[in-house]
Amino acid sequence: MTETKPIATLSDTWSVSYLEAMVPKNLETSIDIAAAPDRVWAVLADPRRMPEFSPQCVRMIPIGKPKAGVITVNLNRDGWKFWPTTARILRYEKNSALAFRVSQNRTVWTYTLEATEDGTRLIERRDVPNGTTWLSSTLVNAMLGGEEAFEESLVGGMNESLAKIKKAVEAS
Repeated sequence: MTETKPIATLSDTWSVSYLEAMVPKNLETSIDIAAAPDRVWAVLADPRRMPEFSPQCVRMIPIGKPKAGVITVNLNRDGWKFWPTTARILRYEKNSALAFRVSQNRTVWTYTLEATEDGTRLIERRDVPNGTTWLSSTLVNAMLGGEEAFEESLVGGMNESLAKIKKAVEAS
């Protein structure tokens, strides 16, 4: 029996650390809000309000009443760069969770509300359960500074979003 050898192996062409740098990471941040989950949900429940909070979101328009299964049409920005996306709401659980999957890059964005002694912990996550699309990776590398810089920007934006949501809830 003849042994077959691969023409090239992964280690011959790319280092594992380079591949790991190309794979988007799951990101998470949270904030404590001095209000019950129902008050936090009242601010978070309308996706059309997302531009008030997110520095990247210019528009988020649900096609129909927000609920699981509804599609949103979105416009995003980073400085002078604008791009459209669509998303499908995956979870719309009153006082508990809002999640949507962006069609163009397969990322899942989730806002989870957890009751605490002093109010609510709001957790924002960006998950990449099946990797992102080739087009998204290419555009992030070409237009948005590469995955590492883009993720750093996203975490900053997530923290900014949560702080603005907290301010809106606590002011109401």
